[in-house]
Amino acid sequence: MKDQQPTSGITDWGQTPLRVASVPCDTSAPLQQLATQLGAEPMELMLLFISPDADVQALARDVPLAFGQTPVIGCTTAGELTDAGYAEGQIVAIGLPKSLFCTRTQLIENLSNVDTDALVRRMLRNRDALRREAEAFRHEFNFLIVDGLSQREDALTAALSLGLGPVPLFGGSAGDGADFGAAFVLWQGQLYRNAAVLTQIRSRCPVRVFKSDHLVPSGRKMVVTSARPQERLVQEINAEPAAREYARLLGKDPEQLDTFTFAAHPVVVQIGDQHHVRSIQRVAENGDLVFFSAIDEGVVLTLADSLHMVEHLKAQFADLSRDGAPEAILACDCLLRKLEAEQKQMIGQLSEVMVQNRVVGFSTYGEQLNSMHVNQTLTGVAFYPPDPLNDAAEEDLA
Repeated sequence: MKDQQPTSGITDWGQTPLRVASVPCDTSAPLQQLATQLGAEPMELMLLFISPDADVQALARDVPLAFGQTPVIGCTTAGELTDAGYAEGQIVAIGLPKSLFCTRTQLIENLSNVDTDALVRRMLRNRDALRREAEAFRHEFNFLIVDGLSQREDALTAALSLGLGPVPLFGGSAGDGADFGAAFVLWQGQLYRNAAVLTQIRSRCPVRVFKSDHLVPSGRKMVVTSARPQERLVQEINAEPAAREYARLLGKDPEQLDTFTFAAHPVVVQIGDQHHVRSIQRVAENGDLVFFSAIDEGVVLTLADSLHMVEHLKAQFADLSRDGAPEAILACDCLLRKLEAEQKQMIGQLSEVMVQNRVVGFSTYGEQLNSMHVNQTLTGVAFYPPDPLNDAAEEDLA
């Protein structure tokens, strides 16, 4: 699907908190072109969201040549959100100007064996350092990029939650298009698998971290009666083979279950007064269901019904604008949302809504919000007009 072909450049983005550019991934010297488009303004951090169709290894080697001493993080994607909406085959560069942001990044390797205590200590030290370094920047949030094939997002977000305090976190899982072969995160010109990059951010801009999904629980419930959570496998539902029972509840032939079925008929779990989406990735050869998130035995799953995607997204952005419209939104949008939009022929309309609300980011294999790993959800941060600086703060930034 390539019906959205964004144009390169930063039209209408120069006066927002973010600096944005994109180029097709087969462009000659793409990073140099992106750096040229973004201009000479000093950047605190660069984000790169890279189509898996790109020569990712070559791009990683070229990062220092294109962006010099500016820290660069990023990942491969399941699609891109550019200044023209949904896209594929693109490289998106997003700059956070020094005049508005102060950041600390840390690489988290070997997600199968994370030292939680050391991770939390580092988060607390970084937050304290940011507070001292950027006292005039009063607004905080955390941004997480994680290998979407690591199957460790649930455990990682649980570990990170111990160090968040009152500061919200959102993020997305790196992808590999629709292939599910190999996903990479980028940090300091190197590519990593089974890894994550956490960025702690202070800003002059008021921010609002949010999540959005257009799904509502139905009355059709099921109980997971056999599962292997570490592998995200559900073997039995209601004491029946998982895929067969899921298909029965939908009134479908088990042999006809596919990615579009799962996108159109996700399940949710209820935690407190909120629901969180737990999407199915595929049917294993033995009839087990492979999920995008860990599912344990005894969990009650509820089939979800879909609201109108376009109208729901408009309502979400209207809510974000109730006290004044955000100037830009950085978003992580699930691949399954895009697949559902394709099936319902809504990609163009959703792209238009995103362009109108200055949304950029990438399509993901999963999303993070605070202590939760979720699916079929859009998570993001909205940036509002920056706080005015007093004279002392202006001298500190000079």
